[in-house]
Amino acid sequence: MKLVKIKELLDAEVLCCEDILDMDIKAVCGSDLLSDVLAYTDVHALLLTGLINLQVIRTAELVDLSAICFVRGKKPDNSIITIAGKMNLPLLCTRYHMYEACGKLFLAGLACGEKVIREQ
Repeated sequence: MKLVKIKELLDAEVLCCEDILDMDIKAVCGSDLLSDVLAYTDVHALLLTGLINLQVIRTAELVDLSAICFVRGKKPDNSIITIAGKMNLPLLCTRYHMYEACGKLFLAGLACGEKVIREQ
């Protein structure tokens, strides 16, 4: 699904990188635990989070996430938006809570962005 379609589904505001919203997003991860994002999130996923600090941007860089959408109407400060812009990492924000945002994207057909871990 195109990121621009996700923007519409979540009635999201684009904070940076509006010119690259035509990218494909194949999976979504919703988490406020960055350790879980590092351990379980697939590359090129969209991250839904309520965290608005620099660690979220650095985690996205490490995991190679495609975009971040901040939930509950939260917005990072301008310094974080500037860093994300330099990294070509689209940032969006939505008024929806994590549960609602995940549900909307799930119903629209987006897959869970978690690596599957199976016991052997």
